[in-house]
Amino acid sequence: MTTELSQAMAGLQLRSFFPAKLQPWLLLIVCGLALYVPTAVDFANGPWRGDRNSHGPIVLAISAWYFYFQTKRLLAQGGSIPMLPAPLLGWATFVTGLSLYVLGRSQSIALLELGSLIPVLLGLMLITFGVAVAKRFWFAFFLLCFAVPLPASVVDLLTQPMKIGASYASEHMLYWLGYPVARSGVILTIGSYKLLVSDACAGLNSLFTLEALGLLYMNVVRHESVFRNFTLAMLIVPISFASNAIRILILALLTYYFGDEVGQGFMHELSGMALFLTALMLIVVTDSTLRLLAKRAWR
Repeated sequence: MTTELSQAMAGLQLRSFFPAKLQPWLLLIVCGLALYVPTAVDFANGPWRGDRNSHGPIVLAISAWYFYFQTKRLLAQGGSIPMLPAPLLGWATFVTGLSLYVLGRSQSIALLELGSLIPVLLGLMLITFGVAVAKRFWFAFFLLCFAVPLPASVVDLLTQPMKIGASYASEHMLYWLGYPVARSGVILTIGSYKLLVSDACAGLNSLFTLEALGLLYMNVVRHESVFRNFTLAMLIVPISFASNAIRILILALLTYYFGDEVGQGFMHELSGMALFLTALMLIVVTDSTLRLLAKRAWR
């Protein structure tokens, strides 16, 4: 009798701590974690470890932060946004996302497995809060698109011209600086060393990450000028290209003076991080320049 009474009291305390309306959503959250935590573990040991999709965890972290940031912004606005759940549209979107997950997980299609996170989250938001609230989070869902791994054929199609362009720019910079350099496709010859421009140096990963960070910067700062936002978004592409061309230049010089062990060792990864931070600073400087030009044009 005592055991039954203690179990009943424990169940009553649990129901009082978690209101009845929240219990189904807590169950969905647990189920969501059960689905996507194994996906994250598999991606961490697979696609995210390679050069092609190493930007995925960074973009996911950026998207998670923006979900938190936008939630705080909406809470600060109070009840100005109507919450009208859209169960029909929400469940249709949610079931579609689950179907994509099952297909991607069972067939090892990374694009569908991770991409299903977008309709799953969107469906839950539509079911719980409605269309008006979901519209306020459109940018967070847009950022998630940058984390979805592209098919290898698409990556190869985009990477090859970027590698050739970065190699061409680095070759001419080294030539202008007076170094003995030659290029054959994506292979640079400087002195007695030959350097193969890899996919990591092509700039596709950094382009995705920089574009996501640049768009996040514009959305948080909330520029009102459409021209300024569009110009900054477009300039992120040449900024990323210039950063990777400079990275190849630095690695070539390190190899020329100190050998392959230095140029292709730890300095390879360190140069990538340093030039990524440099590109971020260039985005901020470019935005400040655009702001000054806009003020002068307004005057």
